[in-house]
Amino acid sequence: MKDVAARAGVGLKTVSRVVNSEPGVTPDTERRVQEAIESLGFRRNDSARVLRKGRTASIGLVLEDLADPFYGPLSRAVEEVARAHGALLINGSSAEDPDREQELALALCARRVDGLIVIPAGHDHRYLEPEIKAGVATVFVDRPAGRIDADTVLSDSFGGARAGVAHLIAHGHRRIGFIGDQPRIHTAVERLRGYRTAMRDAGLTVSDDWISLGSTAPERVRSAVEGMLSGPEPVTALFAGNNRVTVTAVRALAGSERPTALVGFDDIELADLLGITVIAQDSAALGRTAAEQLFRRLDGANGEPVRVALETVLIPRGSGEIRPPGGRPDPVTPPVR
Repeated sequence: MKDVAARAGVGLKTVSRVVNSEPGVTPDTERRVQEAIESLGFRRNDSARVLRKGRTASIGLVLEDLADPFYGPLSRAVEEVARAHGALLINGSSAEDPDREQELALALCARRVDGLIVIPAGHDHRYLEPEIKAGVATVFVDRPAGRIDADTVLSDSFGGARAGVAHLIAHGHRRIGFIGDQPRIHTAVERLRGYRTAMRDAGLTVSDDWISLGSTAPERVRSAVEGMLSGPEPVTALFAGNNRVTVTAVRALAGSERPTALVGFDDIELADLLGITVIAQDSAALGRTAAEQLFRRLDGANGEPVRVALETVLIPRGSGEIRPPGGRPDPVTPPVR
């Protein structure tokens, strides 16, 4: 800073004001200081700034999988909000492993991030209580925190699944299969609950053979699809519990001679061209809403933890409108939302 001040012909305090975007500097003086900074390659010492201000101007984001297309817009939205607040985003993947989630979250806290946004893999987040008490603002996204009260931003998984299954019922289907994610995951449980509710509201009995929860690995999902389509009374429609399940289901159905309706939870790339009916959730809105709530907390907002549920949207494109073979099912009045 002394070198910058000498070259610009100003005092150290003036350099500090320019570097920290503080008022009280004329445009001409600011220009001279900026030219000196660029000429000398000066960079602010953020470690010293942290010691002085107690803030790192950085936040952490713990995702399930950075490679999952669902999380790309979410991460980008968080980054844009962070940038607007002059903060750096640091993110990492938990790989749906609770131990890895905890390790990553605590590693970010050890690097003194100001706040955390977490997509939970585990069901017990008491390990974060000391960090939260120490001032690390924390918001959970897509799934609620386990065993602690914290700000949470979700999509309406229950309502979206209920609407998607009701859509299939309205198009004549009575035997509808559900293929979802791991039963320990909050969103999988809520979407299954939505499926069961829609079927019950329509007066339909659900066979255990019509439900399959587990890994989203292609071989597991394909096996579930093939199992539901076999036998004397196969399902005539499928509800896929997330984007990865939907992709595999589309591939499995492409090789089937039996016309089968499909509705997927989450939009997927090329779904509009392939004619895939989906329940779309806005992952960017999830990230933006969570980040805005995080910075409200960092700016001093107090009060009880908030829980925000964002609506989903049914997008009919053709696959969910395929009618069952015969086209004349028993009359059923679908639920009205």
